Amino acid sequence: MHPWNVSPKEAIKIQHALQEHVSIKDDFGDVKTVAGVDVGFEENNTVTRAAIAVLDFQSLEVIETAIARRPTTFPYIPGLLSFREIPAILQAMLKLETVPDLLLCDGQGIAHPRRFGIAAHLGLLVDIPSIGVAKSRLAGIHDDVPKEKGSHVPLMDKGEQIGVVLRTRTNVKPLYVSPGHRIGIDSAMKFVMACTTKYRLPETTRWAHKLASGV
Repeated sequence: MHPWNVSPKEAIKIQHALQEHVSIKDDFGDVKTVAGVDVGFEENNTVTRAAIAVLDFQSLEVIETAIARRPTTFPYIPGLLSFREIPAILQAMLKLETVPDLLLCDGQGIAHPRRFGIAAHLGLLVDIPSIGVAKSRLAGIHDDVPKEKGSHVPLMDKGEQIGVVLRTRTNVKPLYVSPGHRIGIDSAMKFVMACTTKYRLPETTRWAHKLASGV
């Protein structure tokens, strides 16, 4: 673990140092539970509200949830959102009785300018395989994605594939999927599709978002 009360420059140094330990090779066993992770804010952004929904992977039924609130101590800076959000997420994870086999985070994995988005950061800290499932692009370029569900194209940055742009529902905006830690690009995409039913977002993210936003 590292300090969270740091300056943006110090946060970037921490990202560079920790990114060297991120693995994007498949390193997971039998996945029986999957967890969605999302964060919202209350009281004019002064309170961070982290939510985790643990689902049975086969049925996609929710088996456990946890919510944690704490004061927001880091400013909103694109590329450094993990420093703003992870302290509350870690508190929520401590409330879980079930240790999930896989984390699907609302945000980026390695599809990040320093290859260290929130899914990579969280997955490394808790040593759980993790995937970034983002609704918008932070880094990289890509071709147009065919309109059919399941279609995907590589997300590229500086000659390196950092994820995929995945159409989870026909004629609906795609998602930006990237490995966080202990999982490869192909497996990350397959798990996201396996967790997706009739909506754009996988069930993990949908449930975590409801909890984080108080819907």
